[in-house]
Amino acid sequence: MVNQVQRGDGTLSSRSDSSAASASGGDSSKESSRCSTPVLDADRTDRLRYKMRRRMESGDHWFSLEFFPPRTASGAVNLISRFDRMGSGGPLFIDITWHPSGDPGSDKETSSMMIASTAVNYCGLESVLHLTCCNQSKDNISRHLSKAKHLGLKNIMALRGDPVGSDWEEEEEGFNYAVDLVKHIRSEFDDYFDICVAGYPTGHPEAHSYKEDLIYLKEKVAAGADFVITQLFFRAETFLKFEEDCRPSGSPCVCVQGYQSLRQLVKLSKLEVPEEITRVIEPIKDNDAAIRNYGIHQALEMCRVLLDSGRVPGLHFYTLNREVATMEVLRQLGMWQEDPRRPMPWAVSAHPKRKVEDVRPIFWGSRPKSYIYRTQDWDEFPNGRWGNSSSPAFGELNDYYLFYLKSKSSKDALLVFEVFTCYIAAQPNRKGHKVMCLPWNDEPLAPETNMLKDELEKVNTRGVLTINSQPNINGKPSTDPIVGWGPPGGYVFQKAYLEFFTSSENVNALLKVLKKYEPRVNYHIVNVHGRNLTNAPDMQPNAVTWGIFPGREIVQPTVVDPVSFMFWKDEAFALWIEQWAKLYEDESPSRMIIKYIHDNYFLVNLVDNDFPLDSCLWQVSPPDTEGC
Repeated sequence: MVNQVQRGDGTLSSRSDSSAASASGGDSSKESSRCSTPVLDADRTDRLRYKMRRRMESGDHWFSLEFFPPRTASGAVNLISRFDRMGSGGPLFIDITWHPSGDPGSDKETSSMMIASTAVNYCGLESVLHLTCCNQSKDNISRHLSKAKHLGLKNIMALRGDPVGSDWEEEEEGFNYAVDLVKHIRSEFDDYFDICVAGYPTGHPEAHSYKEDLIYLKEKVAAGADFVITQLFFRAETFLKFEEDCRPSGSPCVCVQGYQSLRQLVKLSKLEVPEEITRVIEPIKDNDAAIRNYGIHQALEMCRVLLDSGRVPGLHFYTLNREVATMEVLRQLGMWQEDPRRPMPWAVSAHPKRKVEDVRPIFWGSRPKSYIYRTQDWDEFPNGRWGNSSSPAFGELNDYYLFYLKSKSSKDALLVFEVFTCYIAAQPNRKGHKVMCLPWNDEPLAPETNMLKDELEKVNTRGVLTINSQPNINGKPSTDPIVGWGPPGGYVFQKAYLEFFTSSENVNALLKVLKKYEPRVNYHIVNVHGRNLTNAPDMQPNAVTWGIFPGREIVQPTVVDPVSFMFWKDEAFALWIEQWAKLYEDESPSRMIIKYIHDNYFLVNLVDNDFPLDSCLWQVSPPDTEGC
C-alpha cells in the first residue's frame, strides 16, 4: 500500500504478493499514471506526491502496480506489452524492482533502469524505480541516480536491499541503511526526486522489536521520504494496526496466484503464511487455477475491509508480472477504469522534457515508440506548431532500432497483397491465420481506421499497400469515442490522409490523376533511392489534425511534414527487409518478392485539404495496372 507522508512524520503504504496495497492521493479527474497533455493542462503540478495529495483530498481511491525486470529480451518485449494493457486501467503509478544480479543500472534491455525508462518514455506511465544500497559505493549510486534523472525518471524507492549472503556486510564506500540513501538523494539531488521508502507492518525481520522498527521508519520519513510502501501481509487487521501506530498511513493485501510464487514470496519477505491460508492451499497446491481463484477471493475480501475502513486511500498490487488475477480483483472492486478519452491523438510520453510537446508528424502514428526513440536526444520539442523541422533546434532523427520496436509480424502469409488485405479485413489468410499486425502497424486496426475499412480493403487488393490513414472529420465532439481527444467541451477536425506503398506503374497513373485535383490534394512520393516528387509548397508542414477547446488556443497535434517524411522514408523501407524479408531463407521466393518491393516500389502520402467534403482520395488512388 502507498501512503503520502508529511516530511517529519508521515503517511504509509503497503505491498502484497500479486497483492493490493493501499495508497493515497488524487483529484476528481481520476488522475492515472498516464501522462497528461501539457498544453491542455497548463497547471503541471504532476509530481507523484501532488497526485496522491489531490486524491486523498477528494476521497478517490487509487491503485498502483509493481513489476520486476524479466531475465530475457523476449520477456522484456512481453512485459512492455503488459504495461500497455495494464496501464489502460488507470494505475496512479507503477514501480520496478531493483535486481542486483541482473546488472540493474545498465543499458541492457532487461535491466531495472531500462524497464523503468521504457515505462516512462514509451508507455507514458508514472514510474517509481527501486534502488538499493547493497554492494554499491556512494559514487555508483550517484551515477545511477544521475542516469535515472537523464532518462526522465522522477521517483525513487530507496531501500537497503537484501544481503548477497546470509548476513549483511558493512559497505565501507557506501551506505548500510535506507535512511542514509534517502539523505544522500536529498543532499545530491535536492527535491528533484519524489522518494518512497519501505514499511513493515509486522516489523523488519532483522529489527530487535516492532517499536524499534517504527522508529527507523520515522527516521526515513524525517530524512526526506515522501511516501511509504509496506511489505506484503496476509490479514487486513495487520495493516490497520500498523497504520494506527504510524498515523497517517495506507494499506496492502495479497492475491495468491500459484503455490511456487507464494513460497518464493514468503522466502523473500521472511513472513509466515497464516495457518488458515496454508490449510486451504496445501490440498490444491498442484492446481494453479484453483489457487488463483482462492487468491482472488482472499484479496477481494481483504481489499474491501481495507477500503471500507476509511483509512486506506489506495491499493498497491505486487503483480508478479502477471495480469489476470490483478485485473480481476480491480474490476470486481470497481477500480479498473479504462478511459476511452485520449489526451492527444498519439501516445504521450511521461518524460519531463517532453511536457511541452504537442505536435508530431503523422507518419509514426502507428509506431509511436519508434518516434519517441528517434527523437529522444532532441533539446526542444514543438509546442503550439511544428515549425520548420530543418531548424537546428530540432535534433537529428537518428537510428531507430530498439528491442521493444521489434515487429510482431507473422511469417505464415506468403502473398504480400493478401497479407495487407487480410490485416485490413481482419480475416484469416488462406492458411487460416489472422494477420494481427504489420511491420508498420504493430497492433490491430484502430477504431478510427475501421471507418475506412471497406475502401482500404479494395485498394489493397489492387496493390496500393496502405500503412497509415485517417478519415476526414469536421467538428466532432472531443468526447467522441472513436475520433475524440483532449478535454471535454471541445471539437476536433481532421483532413483525410492516406499513406501507402505502390509500384512505379501505379505512381505514373497516379500523377496523371493528381493533376486534376490540385491544389485540393497535396502529395509526396519517394522511393528507396531518394527519387522525390511533391507538390507541397516550399516543403512547409500541413496540419492534418486540430482541436478547439474552451478557453484554449487551437491545438494542432498532427502534421504532414515533408522534411520529416524523408526520414520516415528510410525507416519505412528498411522495415521491408529488417522485419519481413529476414523471416525467410536467402533466395527463397517470399524473400525475393519482398526485396523486389523494397527496391522498386514508391512510398506515397496524400492529403485531402477540403475536409468539410467527402474525401476524394479514393477517386485519386491509382487503378490496378499490374494485377496481383
